[in-house]
Formats: sequence, structure tokens, C-alpha cells
Amino acid sequence: MLIKTAEFVKSSEKWQNCPEPNLPEYAFIGRSNVGKSSLINALMNRKDLAKTSQTPGKTQLINHFLVNGEWYLTDLPGYGYARVSKSSRKDFEKLITNYILNRKNLVNLFVLVDSRHSPQKIDLEFIEWCGENSIPFSIVFTKSDKLKPKETATKVEDYKAELLKTWEDLPETYLTSAEKKTGGDEILNFIEKTNDFLIKNYVSFD
Repeated sequence: MLIKTAEFVKSSEKWQNCPEPNLPEYAFIGRSNVGKSSLINALMNRKDLAKTSQTPGKTQLINHFLVNGEWYLTDLPGYGYARVSKSSRKDFEKLITNYILNRKNLVNLFVLVDSRHSPQKIDLEFIEWCGENSIPFSIVFTKSDKLKPKETATKVEDYKAELLKTWEDLPETYLTSAEKKTGGDEILNFIEKTNDFLIKNYVSFD
């Protein structure tokens, strides 16, 4: 997919305030500091479309971007160890779950996982929650350039093995590096093929 335009649309404090759900939507989520903003910028071939920060939990709103005038890319607040109060964290969790469960034009949720680490309980629990609620999702391993290729491959396989303890089949997985801009084409190709399928089958979100 060739990215011609990527425009910020709005930030929303509530899922009800998101843009009209009339276009296919693909959301990105992960633990705080997983490299979500950097990956989004790499996908869109922009340096500052999504705001990056060294402070975990910087994204606190639902941010929508319109891509090629055809589909929405959604940047969701990170979950996990954000440096915020417990009450604020609960508000974020409520915002995220309400958006995921109620946004009728959400086609796929990309769950980002740091490829450098062993399976984290919070990631596994979130992935399990997606499965329990029949949420279509893919797993995106980030920061693949931070370890040697063999080490990264071992980490990814360990993660898949852990998931297969409770899953019969695994969703699509992608190995990415925002710094080296690898793996992004595979994600964009998936989005392009999915959008083509929706158009051919006259799927409407209106």
C-alpha cells in the first residue's frame, strides 16, 4: 500500500466522541513504552504524526488519523505501567475496553508486544480478553532490531509457544522495527487486502 496522505482527525476522551464510524478502522494498542507511536510514524512514513515520548503512558486519548482518505488508523492509550494514578489508569482501561467493544467499524486490533522480553502477564491477559470477546486482532512484535536476529527469533517462538498453551490457533503475527522500517509493508498489505475484501463484498459501516 502506498501512503499518499495521513492526516490527524481528532482526539477523543470518550469512544462516543470518535469520528463517524463510516470507514474501516484499524487500531494499535500495547503496553506503555512498547514503541507504538514510533511504529505508527514508520508505517505512515512520517516523523511526528503520532507523538513519541520517553514517558510511558503519554497517549491518554483515542487519536484518529485518516489515511489516503479511505480508512482510519487509531492510536489507543497504552495499558500497563503508565505513571498515572490508579483512578486515571482505571479511566484509561474503561476508555479502551468501551472503544474496542463498541466501535462497530473496528476491523482489526493490532496488539503490540516488545520482542525483547519474555511473555508478560499483562500482555497475555489482554490477548486472552480479546479472544474471550471475539475481537479480531493481530500480534505485532516491536523493536526487533534491539537484539541479534537469532535472539529475537527465539523470543518470538517462546511467546508463540506460551500462547499455544491456551490457543488452538494463533492470529497473524508481524515482526517489526520502526527504526529500520521493517515489517511495516506486511501490515499495510494486510490492511489493503482487507479493505479490498470489504469493498468487493459491499460491507458498509453506515
